[in-house]
Amino acid sequence: MKFNHLFSILAVATLTTGFTAWAEETEQPWKLVNATDLRIINKAFDDTERTFSRLPADIKDSIPEGRDLWDRQQCSTGIGVRFATNSSRIGVKYELLWDTHLIHMADTGLKGTDLYIFEGDSVWRHVNTNRPYVKKDADGNKTKLVESTYVSNLDGDMHEYMIYLPLYDGIEELFVMVDSSAVITPGNLDIIDKNRRIVAYGTSILQGGCASRTGMAATNIISRELNAEVMNLGFSGEGKMDNFMAYAMARIPDVDVYLIDPVPNCTEMMCDTLTYDFINILRTLRPEVPIVMLEGPLYPYYRYDSMFNKYLPAKNAAYHRNYERLIAENPANLYYVTAEGLDGPEDDGTVDGIHLTDLGFRHYADKLVPVLRPFVEKHSH
Repeated sequence: MKFNHLFSILAVATLTTGFTAWAEETEQPWKLVNATDLRIINKAFDDTERTFSRLPADIKDSIPEGRDLWDRQQCSTGIGVRFATNSSRIGVKYELLWDTHLIHMADTGLKGTDLYIFEGDSVWRHVNTNRPYVKKDADGNKTKLVESTYVSNLDGDMHEYMIYLPLYDGIEELFVMVDSSAVITPGNLDIIDKNRRIVAYGTSILQGGCASRTGMAATNIISRELNAEVMNLGFSGEGKMDNFMAYAMARIPDVDVYLIDPVPNCTEMMCDTLTYDFINILRTLRPEVPIVMLEGPLYPYYRYDSMFNKYLPAKNAAYHRNYERLIAENPANLYYVTAEGLDGPEDDGTVDGIHLTDLGFRHYADKLVPVLRPFVEKHSH
């Protein structure tokens, strides 16, 4: 028995060693392709401080002292990389800005990346998610560098792919890894159509808190389902309807529709006093672009907490009063969506009573996709 057991161990070890040697002999070296040489999608502004940050550099001086908006905009949420390749394997290498950790959000959503493949003529499918372990340098110290293989043993045919970047961390630079002999291109521009453009403004929920992986943030779901670029301007704790943000959003070219979702970061007084000017700036500067105003969610505990049971509906009521004032002045291109069903029928879509699970983001997207679809389908091919 002992001899047989030892023989089995040796046989497995020999087989494993042989397989490793075979893999090393037959596997091509990696080719690293800078994401900037491919197609960056869902990015609202070109003149950003970093490639994967989200607001123009000239807005920095407009942010009041003590606010966190500038840090929040450095999160790469919503931004993606589109490409096509015939590589037999695909990986990613990137450097994080902070290597953040949060107690209520998975690292895979926080600072990981998702790979999707386009199947048939209309369906994006999730391939894999990298676990964002940071590498160590030669001295054993942690760096902010992440390197992972998503998938191997692909069929070698040309396929369309997409990588979604971290939701709650920033990226210094990112490389797509493919076989050294592989062809890689920016892909078909009609897939995630560059002519369909939605700008979404809001809070931590819109930013993607707390999706388990990056492709499950609401704006990314909506982007896939509407074959549109969705620019994510969600800023955790900072969706406060600042006028300078409205002026910046009005500069974004070729927008089909604005989605405005700020209520969770605003008090009742802010909803009452800031909404009119914020929306009116967009309407005045971009009168041709429809605006969808979304109410704030009624968190599950509002049913049982007597204070929030009054306060959350009061915020929405103040927000809605401004909509009524705006629509009375000019009924064109302004729409209002209530919070009903935003978290789904069971109120079971949050991590912490506020921020959404993947199920919650699915409900959110299901609520908004039918509303937004008519505004982008004018670009049908």
